[in-house]
Amino acid sequence: MNPILDELKVFTGNGHPELAQSVCEYLDIPLGQAEVFKFANDNTFVQIRENIRQRDVFIIQPTCYPVNDNLMELLIMIDAFKRASAGRITAVVPYYGYGRTDKKDQPRVPITARLVADLLTAAGADRLLTVDLHAGQIQGFFNIPVDELTTLPLMGQHFADKELQDLVVVAVDIGISKKARDVAERLGAPLAIIEKRRTGNDDQNETMNVIGDVKGKIALTFDDEIDTGGTIVNAAKALSEQGVKEVYACVTHPVLSRNAAEMMANSEFKEVVVTDTIPISAEKRNGKFTVLSVAPLLGEAIYRIHKGQSVGDLFK
Repeated sequence: MNPILDELKVFTGNGHPELAQSVCEYLDIPLGQAEVFKFANDNTFVQIRENIRQRDVFIIQPTCYPVNDNLMELLIMIDAFKRASAGRITAVVPYYGYGRTDKKDQPRVPITARLVADLLTAAGADRLLTVDLHAGQIQGFFNIPVDELTTLPLMGQHFADKELQDLVVVAVDIGISKKARDVAERLGAPLAIIEKRRTGNDDQNETMNVIGDVKGKIALTFDDEIDTGGTIVNAAKALSEQGVKEVYACVTHPVLSRNAAEMMANSEFKEVVVTDTIPISAEKRNGKFTVLSVAPLLGEAIYRIHKGQSVGDLFK
């Protein structure tokens, strides 16, 4: 017998409370009340401060830096809601940490993206809502329903409004070329690809070649995340060497590890468009970053899931 999901409730950990608040403002509901903090011994404590029996619960928590702390918070929150008799628990993970460890590409390495999927399921999540996974096959790691949203229409519209002439969309590596092609189709622009070769496990890579005609054009680079910034900054350099007039970037997840924000500030890019799936601290922001909010996208998806409506229709 299916539980009666009487009321929509949205909660958050400490991963990105600002985004959760914005989602609640879109839905016109209050943010759920919960305490989530660490004891002096570094153990995470969660207490739900309101009745959620048979409620439809959504927990918004990107597993961004500090990744392990945010992941453990999410798992413990799911367990707390399960034990408090929530009707259904949806883990809303705008940024899926460990998503880049999605296959065994070296001997004796883990598939951590699958491990995280197992942990979320074992904790008691009934479904997952996420945004722009690093690899589509991660959906298949789950034995619960997964809704993957995309920011392509949001970012595509931002650049369509600019009415840039002689635009070419550039995938910063071959793996992201399919999504970059979708952006190119939305903007009516050709596609180019940066061929690169990674040199090790230290997040360093070497840009090798630009595949496609970019000379004299305005280049829009596309990727799913900026981590250390090396890939995308090297891509901008390669494009400048090929004679592009201007270089823009659109990236869903601004991870910005190490000195990535400084690298972006000193790079060839005229504008770097990201979303708020991950919070960007004030010290990492600079004049080149434009942040687009995914709160309306998440809010509408949450509403549709709650009402039993199609999420896919959002992108038609």
